[in-house]
Amino acid sequence: MRRLLYNLLFPLALLALLPGYLLRMVRRGNFRAHFGERFGRYDAEARARLAALPQTGRLWIHAVSVGEMLVALKLAAALRARAPAVPLIFSTTTVTGRALAEERAPAGAVVLYAPLDVFWVVPRAFAAIRPARLALVEAEVWPNWLHQAGRRGVPVHLVNARLSPRSERRFQSFRWFAAPFFRQLAEITVPEPADIARWENLGAEQAHVVCLGSIKFDETATPMDATHTARFRELLSATGVQTTLPRPVLLGGSTHPGEEALLARVWQSLRPEFPDLLLLIAPRHVERTNALLDELHALGLRVARRSLLDRDFTLLEKPDVLLLDTTGELRDWYPLAHVVFIGKSLASSVTGGQNPAEPLAAGIPTICGPHMENFADLVAKLRAADGLVQITDEAGLTEAVRGFLRRPEEGNALAKRGAAALAQHRGATERNAARLSG
Repeated sequence: MRRLLYNLLFPLALLALLPGYLLRMVRRGNFRAHFGERFGRYDAEARARLAALPQTGRLWIHAVSVGEMLVALKLAAALRARAPAVPLIFSTTTVTGRALAEERAPAGAVVLYAPLDVFWVVPRAFAAIRPARLALVEAEVWPNWLHQAGRRGVPVHLVNARLSPRSERRFQSFRWFAAPFFRQLAEITVPEPADIARWENLGAEQAHVVCLGSIKFDETATPMDATHTARFRELLSATGVQTTLPRPVLLGGSTHPGEEALLARVWQSLRPEFPDLLLLIAPRHVERTNALLDELHALGLRVARRSLLDRDFTLLEKPDVLLLDTTGELRDWYPLAHVVFIGKSLASSVTGGQNPAEPLAAGIPTICGPHMENFADLVAKLRAADGLVQITDEAGLTEAVRGFLRRPEEGNALAKRGAAALAQHRGATERNAARLSG
């Protein structure tokens, strides 16, 4: 009855949301390519790649976008290390998620767009992919996917399960509807021990929820790529951004609307004391690049774009800002920073925060705003260990950055304490891989 109600209402909701969905796709570009895959329609090339995979033991890993795909790729690498021949299929929802998967997926893996959770679409996708097991990374539990997996005897794992306070409240409000779907999951692996009770309260079977640590925070699985970082340092030197005496660098990671201008104002406030201070901004959505260029130019800042540096080293001598308008590189830029600000934590339009583990793992003192709801347990642990600075407003951010630039030894000590607090997550990737391989 629940699935019937869902299948009556979801297509209507999809139609209502379709204009906004299509607009976002157009803005992000390249939306026409492989569009039929979202409806379970695969071209000859995709069908040939699927046919070339072994017919048994296929693992379908679904990751919504870039953040989830990075987790999926770490997991896939651990799985391939355990079983080199395991056939892998990745699905994703976004163009950027697909581009990242196509660039970094293990050899022989197939990358597709995820099918819409419509009852006449999902069976076609399952018939083409023919998974033996399905791993959903962090979120995205869809009723028709679960139903089709159940009909075909395909166990479904929710891996590195993320449950933000907002999602928890929403699921709790509709527990009568959501609980039966959660009970269909073969296993839910969670990052923190406290998450077990939260999932049980939403209806998940106690025996099916296990704490393995966070793949996202398991920096031992995929350490920063020193080759990439060295290349980025070379790019900075070639543009005159860095010299034999490196400029201090403030990096805003995964920023959202409003935070870029805020960081620019912080930079302007600090410039009299630190005249060589360089601001690196990595927006969460690179399709905002043109709007950000206009915004930063209007503030009088000289801006260089990362995407153009490979082509022309003479674009701009010593810019004020380097805009990282690329995808999937941020973690390898972190070691070049002196201070990092975590995006989505001071924005006015969206909140929840981004991952603070990567800059801390790189040994960089890290600052976040008040809105870190998506990482509340982690932030609480980091703050208790004095391994992270959490500020409340722009003035607090300015003072925190000033303090770290004046006294770098304090920042280094804080970053070490933060990295030590993340130790419980070491090995989480391998533990999850072992459960999926069993």
